[in-house]
Amino acid sequence: MSKYDTLWECVFGDGRDRFTLTFEEIERIAGVSIDHSFLTYKVELAVYGYQVEKISMKAKTVAFRRAEQ
Repeated sequence: MSKYDTLWECVFGDGRDRFTLTFEEIERIAGVSIDHSFLTYKVELAVYGYQVEKISMKAKTVAFRRAEQ
């Protein structure tokens, strides 16, 4: 079990093709602080049919998009 499983389930449950969450929203959903390990864990999102499209350190956001089949 990953520390980001709750986040991945939320992303999958959202259902939109593309959307953006702030770091604060991600931390609230996941229940853990977002850190550099997020870069490693983000590959797990593919199981849910999504991928991280862009991480903005300046805006403190992460853009998600549905993976192409």
